[in-house]
Amino acid sequence: MSTIKILLVEDERIIALDIKSSLLKFGYAVPAIFSSGEKTLEKISDIQPDLVLMDIMLKGNIDGITTAAKIRDVYNIPVVYLTSHTDEETLERAKKTEPFGYIVKPFDEKDLYTTVEIALARAKAETEIRKSLEKEKEMNELKSRFVSMVSHEFRTPMATILFSSKLLENYSHKWTEEKKRIHLNRIQSAIQQMTNLLEDILTVGQAEAGKISFNPQPIDLYNFCLEIIEDIQITWADNKHQMNFIFPENFNECKAQMDEKLLRHIFTNLLSNAVKYSPEHGQINFIINYAENNQVIFQIQDYGIGIPAEDQKHLFETFHRATNVGNISGTGLGLAIVKRAVDLHGGHIAVESEMGVGTIFTISLPLHSQLNIF
Repeated sequence: MSTIKILLVEDERIIALDIKSSLLKFGYAVPAIFSSGEKTLEKISDIQPDLVLMDIMLKGNIDGITTAAKIRDVYNIPVVYLTSHTDEETLERAKKTEPFGYIVKPFDEKDLYTTVEIALARAKAETEIRKSLEKEKEMNELKSRFVSMVSHEFRTPMATILFSSKLLENYSHKWTEEKKRIHLNRIQSAIQQMTNLLEDILTVGQAEAGKISFNPQPIDLYNFCLEIIEDIQITWADNKHQMNFIFPENFNECKAQMDEKLLRHIFTNLLSNAVKYSPEHGQINFIINYAENNQVIFQIQDYGIGIPAEDQKHLFETFHRATNVGNISGTGLGLAIVKRAVDLHGGHIAVESEMGVGTIFTISLPLHSQLNIF
């Protein structure tokens, strides 16, 4: 544990050195002694003390009470007054700055130690309460965004299912088999979108709770990737994209040890995004290469709208979506899940993107992942 730093503001040099000696004896650090409020305010941000012991009467143009008020408002650092002033007016001014203690000079070491310890304990308690309130506020905001997102994202596939099923009910006896198949595919695609969304929601919930399981098992990467591509083509059948699978020689013989469920999250999300953010009939490249140190490199490349530079540093944050997506549906969950799944494999993910040109996601994973504890 780091030593607690106490900043001492006292214009009587002998008294200041005596207090410093006592504080050092108690095991605290005293990084500086100042005799004016101006100097204190100038240097406090560099020192970042845990507590300030403040005399009320100081050299310079501002007294200890004014200095303490600014410290509270700007830095939120607790202050304890050390003073010989006990008149009502001074006490009322001091109370308005919400001090963590008030010791009247002269005082003994025991009083000083007790006051400092109580002030530090109160400051710690208030910090924990503040963090809890901020966390609660953050969680409430996330819940609100989550409910809004789920409501919106479920509405479209459910409308598709309802519309196509009604058409099939009323007109299937008049339609060709091809036309029936189109609407059945749309229903299946909508159901798959809802299933994927539910899976993402559950995974994000597990990630937030630190409960994502990681179970690397032997996997046939070649056939697994083919299966993923087929699933994407079925889900996004209406988009008619050209999906190119590019892999090294003998990749169909590659045996790896990875978590199949997490891999599915990675590639399903990245390939779905590549389709979503590319024009109809656009080209998607799914490229695989071997690398040094028994690594395999996966690249998903599209020629779509690209990602603005200012958004790229936030891509893997929950609920974040790029500012140029417009009306394209999305949850902001997928890339957060991808990043977590890559981390659990002990891998690395990077993105290169240019507006209007396209995007390349590069994932490096060890061929034989071990169980990592996060």
